[in-house]
Amino acid sequence: MQTRYISCYDINVSPQTNSDFPATCFRQLAEFRYEIRRFIHFSEEAARSQDIEPQQHQLLLAIRGLPQGTRPTVRTLADRMCLRHHSTVELVNRLVQRGAAVRRPSDRDRREVLVELTPLGEELLHNLSVLHWQELQNSGPTLARSLAHLLGNEQSVTEARLA
Repeated sequence: MQTRYISCYDINVSPQTNSDFPATCFRQLAEFRYEIRRFIHFSEEAARSQDIEPQQHQLLLAIRGLPQGTRPTVRTLADRMCLRHHSTVELVNRLVQRGAAVRRPSDRDRREVLVELTPLGEELLHNLSVLHWQELQNSGPTLARSLAHLLGNEQSVTEARLA
């Protein structure tokens, strides 16, 4: 039996044909995407029910949920939200106008501006977070099962690539 060597290029870059990817993987990916989308839809509707846009909710969460020691600059927040700098500036502007966030100069570097939540922003985020925790109690197990199926199928995909 001849040994076939597979490079990282073969696995990560080379194009795969449909026959290299088992049909069950497509169904599992679709199911996982569906479960993610259901949660995102819930999240968007929950934000709107609190009179806030979904991206504004995401920004509130990004500000409050930064890793310890991370400074809440617009650049950091843009990275955390996968947005361009100017889009994040506009979201910050809207939160500031609403009274949910404030800008303040950094104590370390006066050129640096930090974004912080106001008591109103904290209250909005708290209300939405409670709703999200409750929803995750209901939909989380299904989402987790869907991800587990995908991860459990990793061996099938790898075997198909080697065949």
